[in-house]
Amino acid sequence: MSRQSATVDQVREAQEFFKQAVTDHEAKKFNESIEGFKKCAVINPVDENHLKELQKKLKEGGFKLLQESIAFMGCAAVHLNTLVKELTEEQRQEVPIDESLMKAFKDWND
Repeated sequence: MSRQSATVDQVREAQEFFKQAVTDHEAKKFNESIEGFKKCAVINPVDENHLKELQKKLKEGGFKLLQESIAFMGCAAVHLNTLVKELTEEQRQEVPIDESLMKAFKDWND
């Protein structure tokens, strides 16, 4: 089955999960943040197996919870950036992307 481009609703949902997960991470609620980042990353995934592979590698590596949260944050951020890039300029106007996220995404592309 081929993957469809991201929709405005998917980007909104992914962004909300991401923002809440960052808030949880900053509050040192790492289990909650990991779950939020996972929820973000499974919205219209580019690779269905990516999240499972990441979880397996983290489990094998014996990382601390903080480190796992950071890894999932990176995964979710890259995923959200991909979803945003798939929107047309007109669609982006319908989704107010968090300004701090847009700056981070722009910095990645420079």
